Amino acid sequence: MTTAGTKIATSFLPHTDPDASVTFYRDILGFEVRMDVGGGTMRWITVGPAGQPDTAVVLTPPFADPGITEDERKTITEMMAKGTYATLVLSSPNVDEFFEKVVAGGAEVIQEPTDQPYGVRDCAFRDPAGNHIRINQQA
Repeated sequence: MTTAGTKIATSFLPHTDPDASVTFYRDILGFEVRMDVGGGTMRWITVGPAGQPDTAVVLTPPFADPGITEDERKTITEMMAKGTYATLVLSSPNVDEFFEKVVAGGAEVIQEPTDQPYGVRDCAFRDPAGNHIRINQQA
């Protein structure tokens, strides 16, 4: 079996406030909103980088799965609040410029742009749901 041609098509991140998430991903990160299904807090919102129609992130209500127990909901809520539940890693040709845009948009900063010992320059912040977002500078 070969994996040649395999691509990441869709990833899922939870949201706690769909409108705040749309604003963040569209207006701050510059993603396109491709689909917005459901209503109220029970919305599934597909976003993705402009010019990359084959790559998407679906922002989901974290407790929509009926199989999640009350204890699991509590754990998920606590992990989201700490930023340890989900992570998305993006890349940019200029991490410093990207960082300034995100900071100007009001995102919570986790790490300012830093040259890492493993050879990448990156930064980190949280989206409105607390998800950990990292930006790596493209080589």
